[in-house]
Amino acid sequence: MPSHGDDGIPSSLAAPARRALAGAGYTTLTQVASMTEQQLLQLHGMGPKAIRQLRAALAEHNLTLTEQET
Repeated sequence: MPSHGDDGIPSSLAAPARRALAGAGYTTLTQVASMTEQQLLQLHGMGPKAIRQLRAALAEHNLTLTEQET
């Protein structure tokens, strides 16, 4: 079921990336913000372009990806 809130995954994100997020149970940008870039890249269908698009969408909502632990 698509998200209808302002916090939803952007429809401009490529279908494979949207399917990857949905398959992992992430349906909102707030949920995506709890992930690291490495975790996102491990999802099949998620690539560098999708990460850039998600970062831009997160920034519009004053959110960022979780920092990776060193």
